[in-house]
Amino acid sequence: MFTTNIDSEKLSLRDKFFSIDYILLLTVLIIGVISCFAMYSTDRGEVGYHTISHLLRFGVFFVFFIFVSLIKINFWHSFSYFFYILVLGLLLYVDFFGLIASGSRRWLSLYFINLQPSELMKIAIILFLAKYYHRISPENVNNLRYMVLPLIALTIPVILVINQPDLGTSVLITATGFGVIWLAGVRIKYFTYMIVMFIATAPFVIAFLKPYQKQRILTFFNPDRDPLGAGYQIIQSKIAIGSGGIWGKGFLQGSQSYLDYLPEKHTDFIFTLFSEEFGFIGSMILLLLYVLLILRIMNIGQNSRSSFSKYFCYGFALALFIYISVNMLMVLGLLPIVGSPLPIMSYGGSSMLSIMFGLGIVMSCKIHSKSVVL
Repeated sequence: MFTTNIDSEKLSLRDKFFSIDYILLLTVLIIGVISCFAMYSTDRGEVGYHTISHLLRFGVFFVFFIFVSLIKINFWHSFSYFFYILVLGLLLYVDFFGLIASGSRRWLSLYFINLQPSELMKIAIILFLAKYYHRISPENVNNLRYMVLPLIALTIPVILVINQPDLGTSVLITATGFGVIWLAGVRIKYFTYMIVMFIATAPFVIAFLKPYQKQRILTFFNPDRDPLGAGYQIIQSKIAIGSGGIWGKGFLQGSQSYLDYLPEKHTDFIFTLFSEEFGFIGSMILLLLYVLLILRIMNIGQNSRSSFSKYFCYGFALALFIYISVNMLMVLGLLPIVGSPLPIMSYGGSSMLSIMFGLGIVMSCKIHSKSVVL
């Protein structure tokens, strides 16, 4: 699907800064500033714990984003398999020694941050598949021999994440992995076979789900069956979004949020809080910023010479689209609640780290677009 052109490139630090995609940089910065104001609102108009923590994380990881982008893309290509194995090892470690919260074992304590390795796997799987398909000619992509390793590399972390248990993140990793495989040129008929197999095995999979996961699925189909229990969160979310109307209630004026009717408003349901305060117009502006972000990433991929850069950029753009779509559809009640944070906006260090890391590699693809990737 993609071809690799070989060229040589030596850039000074000055050249690198002039090669930055400043539209992408500014878009990330604007979304980050909006997220800090949203977090300020979750703290009831005070510079509280969530505001300070989110602001600090965004600042640190934004600098990390710039740092990653200045490193030559060849390094990230060479680093891909190692990073995947490292994150896979962290997932295995979590299964035995991870922190337990709300019945799930998902985090590692690093003192300055509780790291969730499953978030890093969202980037690791894209890097792994981008490097793998970089070396395979388009004629061999649909050869069954070349399909085994990608499927194994995708299945192992998904099983480990499900075991935490974290069904939502495992679904997102699966969707991202299959997205990159599809971008590599694998025929659609193979995905059709997988969908048929998934439907056939769904009853058996559901049997192994945790009770709260089954409850979420049932609540999705009928939130009113338990309005004060499992259905409470999604009902309050839809009320808050609807009450925002066209123009919103105004900054710091969201009644559902301020009266604590809306749970998890600083994490997965940050879009609900934002929509209540800024209404349909504000929500559309935020959505357009995300669209611009995805389009810039795709543009960088399109203009990159190496197939590794193309696969990564297109794969990461697709991943962002999936994360944003799932989160927004979830808070609107159009998908079950699966615990999917809204990129950059939601509170959470691991999610912010993985997104900024991915954006840094995308920017590296832009800065070093003429580098040799063998």
